[in-house]
Amino acid sequence: MRRILLTLYRVRGPLYGVTALILVAVAFTSGISLGDGARQVRNIVAVISVGVLTVCVLLVFIGPRLIPTREAVAISAPVSGRWLSMNSPATKVPSHGIRLYGQAYAIDLVHEPDDTARPTFGSGSAMRPAREYSTFGEPVFAMIDGVVVRATDWRRDHRARSSGLAIAYMLIEGAVRELGGPGFILGNHVTIRGANGDFATVAHLEQGSVAVKVGETVRAGTRIARCGNSGNSSEPHVHAQLMDRASPWTAQGLPMLFVDVVLDEGGPLAALPGTGQHMIAAVPRG
Repeated sequence: MRRILLTLYRVRGPLYGVTALILVAVAFTSGISLGDGARQVRNIVAVISVGVLTVCVLLVFIGPRLIPTREAVAISAPVSGRWLSMNSPATKVPSHGIRLYGQAYAIDLVHEPDDTARPTFGSGSAMRPAREYSTFGEPVFAMIDGVVVRATDWRRDHRARSSGLAIAYMLIEGAVRELGGPGFILGNHVTIRGANGDFATVAHLEQGSVAVKVGETVRAGTRIARCGNSGNSSEPHVHAQLMDRASPWTAQGLPMLFVDVVLDEGGPLAALPGTGQHMIAAVPRG
């Protein structure tokens, strides 16, 4: 029973999406006159879809209790220099509020060098050009040794959502992106499969910047892309996560630590910065 529940928990995202679309179709056709047989089929499909949606919602609460606990994996940081941590699993899990798409232990990183002030939220344009942020165009590095299994960079970089009204717009925009699946949420991204079967993903990359191809072998620290503002992103940042599957549709997030980073005034260590904490990472030796 436990295995069945875990399997259903893995596929809850696709199940939820398919059944939601079916119910939308049922709602739109409710005013159309159908024969008795067709109407009965539509009603049966609607009842089954509601049941599947209910199971998916219940799995959101049950599933996390069934997932085996794993020790954090020490990997290389995907960036170099001084970065601010946002939505960190060192502060809360799931870090982004959901476990879907393998994001349970994901972290967002924003470039904040000592000599450069990041644009202030709520000041200036509601939708600033992405290039006004120092994060945009920063190099992004492979977090693990392995083989590239996903590499996409065709999606455009949009403007930042830099005011309350713009964030409200982004929430609506995000709901539309959900219809396209995790690729439209992550934007341009690269996923690398490690020898131990873990999968490391970096996302929201700059359009046209990915420097590796599917099937290519890379080492941790290899420069693989530049930071952009593609996908469901409020401002240019690097989104990094470790997963147990290649596909975000069915992956579970895995805990991770960045090696040789400096937090606060301490020396190099293996750790993750908490939300609102700065991290300094050395230039990787890829």
